[in-house]
Amino acid sequence: MLTIRDLSVEIHRGDRTVRPVTGVDLVLQRGETLGIVGETGSGKSMTGLAVMGMLPGGSVITSGSIDFDGTELVGLGAADYRALRGNDISMVFQDSMTSLNPTRTIGDQVAEPLLLHRGMSRRDARARAAEMLALVGIPHPAERMGDYPHQLSGGMRQRVMIAMALICEPRVLIADEPTTALDVTIQAEILELLARLKEQLGMAMILVTHDMGVVARHADRVGVMYGGRLVETGETDDLFRHTRHQYTRALLSSIPSLTQDRELELFSIPGSPPDPADPQIGCRFAPRCAAATAQCLTETPVSTPGPGDGHVFSCWNPAQVTAVTITARRFPAPGIVDVAPQARLQVVDLRKEHPVSARGLFGRRRSVKAVAGVSFEVRAGESFGLVGESGCGKSSLGRMLVALDRPTSGEVLLEGEPITGLHPGRLGARRAKLQMMFQDSHASLDPKMRVDAILREPLAIQGIGTHAERTERTKELLADVGLGASILERYPHELSGGQRQRIGLARALALDPEVLVADEPVSALDVSIRSQVLNLMRRIQLERGLSSVVISHDLAVVRYLVDRVGVMYLGALVEVGETAAVYARPAHPYTAGLLAAVPIADPALADAPIERVRGELPSPLDPPSGCRFRTRCPLATDLCAAVEPTLEAVGADHEVACHFPLQPKLNPASENEDEGVRA
Repeated sequence: MLTIRDLSVEIHRGDRTVRPVTGVDLVLQRGETLGIVGETGSGKSMTGLAVMGMLPGGSVITSGSIDFDGTELVGLGAADYRALRGNDISMVFQDSMTSLNPTRTIGDQVAEPLLLHRGMSRRDARARAAEMLALVGIPHPAERMGDYPHQLSGGMRQRVMIAMALICEPRVLIADEPTTALDVTIQAEILELLARLKEQLGMAMILVTHDMGVVARHADRVGVMYGGRLVETGETDDLFRHTRHQYTRALLSSIPSLTQDRELELFSIPGSPPDPADPQIGCRFAPRCAAATAQCLTETPVSTPGPGDGHVFSCWNPAQVTAVTITARRFPAPGIVDVAPQARLQVVDLRKEHPVSARGLFGRRRSVKAVAGVSFEVRAGESFGLVGESGCGKSSLGRMLVALDRPTSGEVLLEGEPITGLHPGRLGARRAKLQMMFQDSHASLDPKMRVDAILREPLAIQGIGTHAERTERTKELLADVGLGASILERYPHELSGGQRQRIGLARALALDPEVLVADEPVSALDVSIRSQVLNLMRRIQLERGLSSVVISHDLAVVRYLVDRVGVMYLGALVEVGETAAVYARPAHPYTAGLLAAVPIADPALADAPIERVRGELPSPLDPPSGCRFRTRCPLATDLCAAVEPTLEAVGADHEVACHFPLQPKLNPASENEDEGVRA
């Protein structure tokens, strides 16, 4: 269906030439799903944009061929490309919020390709658009046709993007990171939807992602890209079982799993991906490769057949031929922690509501119930995790923990002293002990300040040290997070994503806090950089006896970082306990569904059924009565609608709020509940 031969792309910006794609060869068969994986900057998305004829300004295809079912796309005229794009070849973009037009309704945007390519009437196009919205699983599609993008959840917006791409029933679909920003439950739904529609419409698909677990389950073949080149391709099962390129092997080794030993460091690929503007000499992975030789630094590897049919790799010292021993280092023993008689951080019945303007003159004033009666504690030297889908209140809770937001009711206590409602003067002093590591390191670092000023700022605000002492402290902080002093004179935009995240951590540690709240600390990082940052966070926590609260929707990350975990759903905690116990024996159906949806990087499990959570998260404006999860729970009864469950013990330091938990309660509140467990 699609054949790419020796494709090379250059981008000219002033006197600088960037080569994001170099000599790529790909074949996509009819009805096949081809997964393309690699780190940011490897050329995955640029290859897809080249196929779509949508390269950014200043870009040019310098060599190669793109053959689509007999039609050469390189050099194709603009009018011919417009007739093809969105009709025969479509693309699902990564960020649905920025890809959808905020000023036009969903119905108009989904119907538009039919008006352009099929010449349908507006009425017929909108009727077909409603059918397509239903096909992609959007409830009440006729009502949603008049909605705007901001009125939909992230999962719903991504479904709209898929509906737009498939409305003309294309023969090839390019899905560029279609689930990167989504929770595991929505991710599983979107990928299952794409697989089902691919079969129904008989199309071929290119799935661009950095998630090896996604391609293991959903791709027939895999192509691994690094530094703009395709370094290994093969059938999915063969490539995972008989990995040849050292980069592919390193990627697979970097993935944290749900069974990861927390006492050992994660394997991480040293260094950073190459700059596409640098000269391309030898193997581009050589500077980061443990098996590299002098030949790798000077000669570009040639394509070599692998063990399986269609398995090709480009490596002078392939894995399983040149063995490289990966030895996981053990973390140091925890530092001395002065364990206080009470918890270091206590959260007591915390609630947060956001008022929403009433509709109309006589409309009822409502409020978004972001956090609804959450209570937990974090002991000295302990790490506590918060997991759940987007919109469950995790980030709202995190901001209240560090006094960035004031709760509607309830208290946050630091070493027994309330911080809610403190006078600003006293709060400023106490806040030195409570610091936050933000999700978006690029947005949370002042672009006009150098790293030196960013790290000095907390010390200056708190009046700590002389100028010379602050200078010394900034160097110590950089050393703690594995960066050199040369970085002090740089601005945030001159740093890589991993470096910015390390600076964010260093700034949070500048005042020697007792509690660190980390909100999605690695969600925006590639798998190799993610491992480096996770190892760093774990090591610092152990060495300093730091208490931390880690907020994430990545269950493997939370499993690795935290001692105890709380599972949030629609503003409330539904399960709390020791991490190992909760992951091994989930007691709440919601927890079990989250764990089942985690993609595993093993093609052998591709056909295993997923008992994941179904349906959309209800609106926090009008949460369900009784148990908030009952509208999506397969075990729900009339009791769940009438009575809100409270946390009850199902083990030592393991509690669940469920009338019919998956694990028996130690002291069931009623015979009905006990019967429900046995049933």
